[in-house]
Amino acid sequence: MTETTPSKLCDTPRNAVGRVGVLDISARLFREQGYGAVSLRKIAGAAGIKAASIYYHFGSKDEIVVAVLDRGIRVVHDSMRQAVSALPENTGAEAILRTAIQAHLRALLDLSDYTSANVRIFGQVPQPVRDANLPLRRAYEAEWDALLTRLRDDGALKRDVDIRRLRLMLIGALNATLDWFDPDRGSADALSRSYADVFLNGILQRQDT
Repeated sequence: MTETTPSKLCDTPRNAVGRVGVLDISARLFREQGYGAVSLRKIAGAAGIKAASIYYHFGSKDEIVVAVLDRGIRVVHDSMRQAVSALPENTGAEAILRTAIQAHLRALLDLSDYTSANVRIFGQVPQPVRDANLPLRRAYEAEWDALLTRLRDDGALKRDVDIRRLRLMLIGALNATLDWFDPDRGSADALSRSYADVFLNGILQRQDT
């Protein structure tokens, strides 16, 4: 862990940024600059408070990071689960998958600095921080595995599809859009449609023989 507090006994911050405000600012900084470049002093400066005031809410930089990572997973997980749950009971497999893909991308690209920060810094943080976030990450992966398994069992997916590998490929491709997505050149919804077309229909032109 890094930048641990010398004492929990500090005065209440005069600035009303609060715990949520510190997290919001931290998520934006981590998304923009990565884990290593962001210090408690930099977070405090962006929040307009003294660095010592952060210790009123958090014991260390990595305690903030865990909270940012956890919220990032919750945002995208809730978005995907709610979008799929809202579909009519008789919705077909293609519409279900398109909805799940769209919800994941919108949460990642449009809705929250937390989701973007989670993807961008997870591989940069110390192992104890990753370990603290893993239960929520595993729960989201299990949500996808359950969805894909249900579709396979219903006959909508090929019987020999490896669910874990399919999920890793799908989520990995969606998360990688953070490196190049430009909202000025198209929306997250348009991108989700393009990705869904490729995943569901392939890229090769079928020719009758």
